[in-house]
Amino acid sequence: MNWEMIFGVANAWALLAWVVLALSPKRERVVPYIFFAGTVLLACLYAGLIIPLMAGLISDGGPVGRPPADFTTLAGVMALFDSPGGATIGWIHYLAFDLFVGIWIARNADQHQIARWLQVPILFFTLMAGPIGLLLYLLLRQITGKKHASALLPS
Repeated sequence: MNWEMIFGVANAWALLAWVVLALSPKRERVVPYIFFAGTVLLACLYAGLIIPLMAGLISDGGPVGRPPADFTTLAGVMALFDSPGGATIGWIHYLAFDLFVGIWIARNADQHQIARWLQVPILFFTLMAGPIGLLLYLLLRQITGKKHASALLPS
């Protein structure tokens, strides 16, 4: 399996979705397409790789005969990411979830009339460091007048 190619295609696809999300006018028309063409396709790619990998049907490109990763220890998780397949699949996981959060931020910000010029840097931070972008958006929502916790829940 060509893990480098899969990594590159997934990265490029996600980046394209992020650019469209950040720059598209009339975003309410575009978001469903970004969601399905971006997040859903990345999730399908993830499932299409992780399931056969965990079932032993494909190789992760690491040493043959290595025991399965133990997700209950740091060393086990590090071992999973210490192979081309493990790192690629883990990265696709991040790409899919960060894009999903970015879509939620963009839709929610549009609903609350938060200017696009304020959204773009937050979306950038969500792409580069997901939880920081989400935190920045939640802080912005607090600053712009949403004072109670229920207002911050996804709508």
